[in-house]
Amino acid sequence: MGRHSLPDERATATPGPRSQSRGRTVALATAFVLVVAGGAAAAVRGGLLSFGGSCGDDAVRLDVVAAPAVSPALREAADEAREQEITSDGHCIDVRVTARDSYEVAAELRAGKGDPEYDVWVPDSDVWVQRVGLGAKQSKVSPAGNIASSPVGVGMVPSAAESLGWPKRTYSWPELTTAGTKSDKLRLGTADPARSASGLLALAAMGASAKKQGGKEGDTQAAALAKALASRTSDSDGRLLDTLARDGAEQGNPRRNRALILSEQAAYAHNASAGEENSLDLFYPKDGSPRLDYPYTLVEDSRMSTDTSRAALRFMTMFSDADGRRILAEHGFRTDPDQPSGRLVTAAGGRAPQPYADEATDPPSDKELQETLGMWTITVQSARLSTVVDASESMRQFVPGRDQSRMEVTKASLLRALAGFTDEDEIGLWEFATRLDGSRDYRELQPTRRLGDRKDGTTHRDALSDAFSDLQPVPGGATGLYDTTLAAYKEARSTYARGKFNALVILTDGANQDPGSISRSSLIAQLEELADREHPVPIIAIAVGPEADKDEVQQIAEATGGSGHQVDDPAQIHAVILKAIMEAGSNQG
Repeated sequence: MGRHSLPDERATATPGPRSQSRGRTVALATAFVLVVAGGAAAAVRGGLLSFGGSCGDDAVRLDVVAAPAVSPALREAADEAREQEITSDGHCIDVRVTARDSYEVAAELRAGKGDPEYDVWVPDSDVWVQRVGLGAKQSKVSPAGNIASSPVGVGMVPSAAESLGWPKRTYSWPELTTAGTKSDKLRLGTADPARSASGLLALAAMGASAKKQGGKEGDTQAAALAKALASRTSDSDGRLLDTLARDGAEQGNPRRNRALILSEQAAYAHNASAGEENSLDLFYPKDGSPRLDYPYTLVEDSRMSTDTSRAALRFMTMFSDADGRRILAEHGFRTDPDQPSGRLVTAAGGRAPQPYADEATDPPSDKELQETLGMWTITVQSARLSTVVDASESMRQFVPGRDQSRMEVTKASLLRALAGFTDEDEIGLWEFATRLDGSRDYRELQPTRRLGDRKDGTTHRDALSDAFSDLQPVPGGATGLYDTTLAAYKEARSTYARGKFNALVILTDGANQDPGSISRSSLIAQLEELADREHPVPIIAIAVGPEADKDEVQQIAEATGGSGHQVDDPAQIHAVILKAIMEAGSNQG
């Protein structure tokens, strides 16, 4: 296969134009951290920060936690700092590096419990820094720049890569994923996107590409690809490579993967010790390779002493020097993301015409990451959804532009949504209208049970489908929203299922019309009291039609950590439910 020949040198030497969003080289990062460190720039110009020379009698201790992949490079740089007696303000810098998975540190900082016992955090991606920012009491983190990068692609054992035409044939993310999940011969594995930036960024890129190529069916395709990947998911990046088929005897083992979603650096490190037979060839997707960007992040910098903050600055500047860049490159990292080293790419399994030097995809937005995590949540976790549908008289009204009533279109949309759930998911159905059941405004039509369960020869899915189809507006019925919501939420909380995604879905076409019900303020206060972060049951409230009050359903839903939505056409309900579940699922991460 000629896999050890150098990549196309012209491609390496002449990359495309740089995008401003990714021109964050180590040099720029260093300049930025000088500003962030508050007065440190002036100190450097004034000679207060020594860049060499004899150490003083006492050293400044700097504690760094870093992603396992980059920790060896940081330790080597720390050793070099000691050997060369690099100082800050005349003091040696004594850097101690601890390897910890980025998702664990992000969760710890997001919770904000106690003072962190480290000064600097170097996760493998900015996605973890974003996750910290979602916490209500998070520790303060200050990204100062990026010390390295590594694109994410798909590595395959040589025989699998050859079967797909490597290196001449190129693929998009959906094409690669489909090829790796439909055929048992390829067996594509990934690390859990909830714990792996490589897995999360690849899943986001896959979803964005599927939506671009598939139009309205893109969400469905993305979910299907995620579902296929879920069956071969490892707990973390550290365990992913352990799933690889390593020799001829293991190639036919269905439990062993022959292709992996991983970073270029991970492929480089693997190939350095794997040998020719067990090495990986690397596909760089033609629709863009997202990148790990290794942000150098100060933790609670406002609490640092001046000596510590300057030592943190000094250690970072090492990675803009030739020696620092050399150390990173020797460990498989890119120090200039737009001009990759041909030696590095070849050692990682890349080769022209694979687009290893192309512009990376733009980083996904916070919203896109949340939706991706939400999709993953409901893909790998079973869902438990209690569905509550408005059956008031107004649901008889016809939808503009359609020869169907609101209720008829709502039923069709619910049936479509039902088809997207597995037999392991649990779904139930209530209907509501004023005085529907004696003095009560609500009635249970189907309990919340596993769709695959059977009773009297009929699955719960079939029974629920029939119940959806039989929904009819109640003559003279008004919208009894408040009492129904409180009762349904209490029921959903009392029947909470561990290990599942629990939620309450409410669909209504109007504001509360029951004068004898509790008030909105009382409902919201009680929902806030009932809500439990350890056992979350978010309300997903959907206002259907022009008479529905979006602000009302939004206030009700947000009291439980959920979300309120409005649709003019009930046919949009299916897509809104999926999106809302994604958002709610990601907020539980």
